[in-house]
Amino acid sequence: MLELRLGIEIDGVAHDMSDRPERDEARAEWLESQGIRMLRIPAKDVLADPTAVADSIVRRCTER
Repeated sequence: MLELRLGIEIDGVAHDMSDRPERDEARAEWLESQGIRMLRIPAKDVLADPTAVADSIVRRCTER
């Protein structure tokens, strides 16, 4: 959401392996330094209940 400066990332299990957590954290810190907030959602949540995830994204976008 460009005007909200919100990035949305769906993370699969690969984000828990090897050096991915550190790389994800470094990327998130850089994005935040650019004024972009990140919303990270586990892929398992999307697969389990895509409607609930979509609703939570809409709520997050309309909170401001």
